[in-house]
Amino acid sequence: MSQEKWSGWTAALISTVAMSTVPVVASFAIHTGMNPTTLNAARFTLTGLLLAATYYLARSQRLKMDRRARIYCITAGLINSVGTLSYFWSLTRINASISSMLISIYPLFVMGILALRGEIFSHRQVIRLVVGLGGVYFLLDPKGNVDHWGALLALISAVAFSINLVIIQWYLKGYPNTQVTFYTTTTMAGSLVGFWLIQGAEWHAPGWQSWLAIIFLAVIGTYLARLLAYRSIKDIGSAQLSLLSPLETFLAVAWSLIFLQERLTMVQMLGGILIIASALLAIERRPGRMSYDSGKVPL
Repeated sequence: MSQEKWSGWTAALISTVAMSTVPVVASFAIHTGMNPTTLNAARFTLTGLLLAATYYLARSQRLKMDRRARIYCITAGLINSVGTLSYFWSLTRINASISSMLISIYPLFVMGILALRGEIFSHRQVIRLVVGLGGVYFLLDPKGNVDHWGALLALISAVAFSINLVIIQWYLKGYPNTQVTFYTTTTMAGSLVGFWLIQGAEWHAPGWQSWLAIIFLAVIGTYLARLLAYRSIKDIGSAQLSLLSPLETFLAVAWSLIFLQERLTMVQMLGGILIIASALLAIERRPGRMSYDSGKVPL
C-alpha cells in the first residue's frame, strides 16, 4: 500500500473515531443541564471560527464559489441544521446508543429519494431495505419501551441528513470539499444561532464540564473530524471512507454502553445487528456508478 493510501486510511480511521464520540459527549452535556440548541449554537460558532482561521492562515484561494453553488451550500447547511437539532433533541428522550443506530439508517432514506426520481432498486438494495427496516422495528422494541417522540426526532434527523447528502452529491460533487465544508458549516453556525435566538436565547453559565463538552464537540467531533474526513477523501475516495460507517455506529454504541452505562434489551441488540448488517450490504459497489450513500453522517 502506498504512503498516500496509508495516510488516507489513517485520517479516515481517526475521523471515524472522532465522529463516533459526538453522541455520547452530547448526551452527557445535555443530561448535565445544557439546552441542545444552545449546545449546538456554541459548538458550530466555534467550529466556524476555527475553519475561517484555518483557511485564512493557509491563504486558501479555493473558497471562492459561484453563486449557484453557494445557494446549494446554504440550502444543505440549513437542512443539516434541522437534522442536527432533531438529533440532539432526541437525546433528551432516548439513549444515545439507540439514537445512533436509528440515524445510521439514513442511506435507506437516500434510496427512497432516488426511487422518487425513478431509480429501480436492485435485489441487493431491496434486501438491504428489508433488513434495515426490520432492524428499526426491533430497535424500537415491539413492547413499546422506547419513547416514540425521541425516536421520531432521530428519524427526522436521518431524513434531513439524507436530503443534505443528496444535495451535495447531485449539485456540489464537482466542487472542492474545502469550499463545501466552509459554506455549509458557517451556514449551520448562523442558522443555529438564529434558532437559539428564536427560542429565547437561553443561556446559563456552563460549568467546566459543559464547557469541556462544547470544546470537545467543536474541536474534535466537528472541526478535526471533518478536516480529516475530507483529507481521507482526497487520498482514498469517498466510497472507501463510507465503508467505515458501520464502525462509526458500532463505536458510538460502545461508548454509550461504557461511559453512559446504557443498556439494550436482547431485542434491541438484534435490531442494532440488523441495522449494521444493512449498512454492510452497501460495501460492494459497481464500478463507475456514482454512490449516493458514500457520505458520512454530518452530526
